[in-house]
Amino acid sequence: MLVCPQCQLENPEDHKFCQACGTSLTEKPCSNCGELVDWSAYKCPNCNTITGTLRSLWMSIPAEPNALNLDPRYPILDATKPLLQVLDREPLKPATIDTPPNSAIPYLELEPYLHQILPLLFNAWQEEDREILILETRSHFTTLSDFLKTNKSIPILQILHWFYEMLDLWEALEPHQLRQSLLEPHNLRLDEDQLLCLEQLIPEPTTAPSLKNLGTIWQILLCQLSQTQSASLHLLIADLQTDSISTLDELRSQFKAIAHATQADFTDSEIMSDPQSPEDFSSSASIPETPPEEAVTLISEPDHDNDDMPTIVLPMQLFSLEDAGRTDIGRQRDHNEDCFGIDTQLDKVQSPTNKVIQARGLYVLCDGMGGHASGEVASQMALETLRTYFRQYWQEMDQGKHPAKLPAAEVIRNAIQQANKAIYNVNQEGLRSGSGRMGTTLVMLLIHDTEAAIAHVGDSRLYRYTRKIGLEQMTLDHKVGQREILRGVEPEIAYGRPDAYQLTQALGPRDEYFVNPDVQFFEINEDIVLLLASDGLTDNDLLETYWQSHVDPMLSSQTNLDQSVSSLIDLANQYNGHDNITAIAVRVKVRPNLDQLK
Repeated sequence: MLVCPQCQLENPEDHKFCQACGTSLTEKPCSNCGELVDWSAYKCPNCNTITGTLRSLWMSIPAEPNALNLDPRYPILDATKPLLQVLDREPLKPATIDTPPNSAIPYLELEPYLHQILPLLFNAWQEEDREILILETRSHFTTLSDFLKTNKSIPILQILHWFYEMLDLWEALEPHQLRQSLLEPHNLRLDEDQLLCLEQLIPEPTTAPSLKNLGTIWQILLCQLSQTQSASLHLLIADLQTDSISTLDELRSQFKAIAHATQADFTDSEIMSDPQSPEDFSSSASIPETPPEEAVTLISEPDHDNDDMPTIVLPMQLFSLEDAGRTDIGRQRDHNEDCFGIDTQLDKVQSPTNKVIQARGLYVLCDGMGGHASGEVASQMALETLRTYFRQYWQEMDQGKHPAKLPAAEVIRNAIQQANKAIYNVNQEGLRSGSGRMGTTLVMLLIHDTEAAIAHVGDSRLYRYTRKIGLEQMTLDHKVGQREILRGVEPEIAYGRPDAYQLTQALGPRDEYFVNPDVQFFEINEDIVLLLASDGLTDNDLLETYWQSHVDPMLSSQTNLDQSVSSLIDLANQYNGHDNITAIAVRVKVRPNLDQLK
């Protein structure tokens, strides 16, 4: 089969175009000149740009490339690197690993927990006494060593963050006897967002490594720095070398002490501790508790035993804000009742040594109520009312009448009540009743630099995606079934009701006493994708099923958000299509605020 790169549909191998969306399965446009290039080609024949899909080849027993009897699908391009570089001539054809060799098993077992940290495994087989793996190539990622060497000023908390991640990886890799992966400097890489990752998994030698070896690597890495360093961290490494520290618990305790000492230099508003997230030095926002049946499973959620470990959050500043939106009528409707709006303002101040971005954004998605008259009118009215309200609010903020931050919860609720009133009044004036009363759902996102607010009414949703946690549903549907679950009814019984999927609130059909928007706030302390979606996109767990192929790539700065949103719409049309489909994607990148860390 051939998997369509656009909508992920599986097509017969003899098809030249996707039978669902029409995307070519034989050619793709060159990223440089736009010329159509065969999927199997290494370079564009027109401009010589590399267009091929590159992979890394790992062997359990080294051999000269010409001595290998490789599958012709993977011709060798570069044999000078620790991992051979090969071209995948059939990148749209997933390999089937029926009996994975022993060296492939850790990749398969650890991938759900170490997603993004480990390279993807694309193929694996046994060739006589040699095991061969085809991996995602990471040779273009900079090594941690080179990054430390070439950057003159790196906050000590950032270094603690990377070293602490290595501690977590040490614990995760120990059962698989792969801790050597952390002891080879060339194997420690940073991706485009400075996330620590591994180029490959490296088996341990006969003599098992110890924490002393990890301390040696830390010492080697610190030697690359030209800046003044933490004396406490050097003392910790010295204790490792003398076996004064011999357990992970002791080492974590020392990290905690250094972190707290470093935190003393900052105010509580700059650095916050979150005892709920022991595994890393980044942050996840608190969201209302939701029952398992309605909450999205946290993709790639590791288990943690040490709940008393601190989480250190670096003071962050906005680095970039990008967005894209699209709506589609769907395959079974004759008109589109969905509506969306994006209003952003960005101010950038840049110098040779620094870039500061200030931004605020309003993102609104409305789904006119299906089966109600003029649902498209209701959704448009809600959008325009909210736009007018917040434009006025921001204008007053610029005049000093409001604090330069996100509106308070009561301000946001008041805006939504005004939208409800506008639609409700039209319903009353037209003497509409029952299903003739127009209405709309709403999900809204407001961003001010690294602060975010979410508000919603109905079943339109907002998801967030981060590398640490994965995909999270941030909103709770306002439906009868969900209401019953919150009252303590078993999910099977609650959603067995004939009215289980009926909305409990929406904008327009009833007055303000029956509209109670949910509003929540959170800080953006790591790179994130926020996805607003109508139920035409979220039905049948579409995002939960296809997050890896359609949501995860959005986090990369190299991914075009407009194309990604279009791909999501195409996917929904293929697997849902019964309703209008609307999506807004917002990609926020942050970086440590070095001015606060110096």
